[in-house]
Amino acid sequence: MRRKSPTEPAGSGKPWSLQALELGAKALQSTPPLHAFDVYVVGFHPAKDDPSMQMEAHHFCRVVNDDLIEATIFDGNAADANLIGIEYIVSEALFETLDDDEQRLWHPHNYEILGGSLVAPGLPAAAEDALMRRLLNSYGKTWHTWHTGRHDVGGGHSLPLGEPMLMWSFNRDGETDASLEADRERALGLDTARTRERRASMAEHARPQRGVDALRSHFPDATPAPGVVDDGRDAAR
Repeated sequence: MRRKSPTEPAGSGKPWSLQALELGAKALQSTPPLHAFDVYVVGFHPAKDDPSMQMEAHHFCRVVNDDLIEATIFDGNAADANLIGIEYIVSEALFETLDDDEQRLWHPHNYEILGGSLVAPGLPAAAEDALMRRLLNSYGKTWHTWHTGRHDVGGGHSLPLGEPMLMWSFNRDGETDASLEADRERALGLDTARTRERRASMAEHARPQRGVDALRSHFPDATPAPGVVDDGRDAAR
């Protein structure tokens, strides 16, 4: 299922001269770095400083090695999708090599996996689960440069305005806007409850992560999910 961008970028139409340039470039140039971004996953991102700002995040990923993944982030998966940010994903082992200040920029992934909100559309369930098991206990560092809004309510900008925003992850049930979840569910034909049930056994392999409680004060009514636990390092300060 194709998911178009929720906004129309500013600017005039594409003239024939630019279209001709693109056709020539396709014929005469190659783009090897882009070919490797061939793993596609979709989740949700809230802004860390303002978690009421939430949106779909379509990741097109390059697996660098067993401990590092690079991702370009778009606001959809159709040809008109806009590039809105980047994410780097590291294993737990690499995360633990980072200093304290740097670790505070990286969000945990276990809720996204165990809660069923991070999905790989088009992959068979067994292959998707294998991918998610590899991502369990990992961390992401995400910057968005363009808030193009939401598919359900709009509200985005027609140009990338302001400074880059550090994004975070949801870590409890009830933190993600229910209408945002339902809109994606319908558009992509997902069954998040079933996905969550299928991944329940992964919880036994989930370890406490730093940053799980980072947004807790913003969502006082949210409830913990099995296997998603804060490691307590920030609370001890």
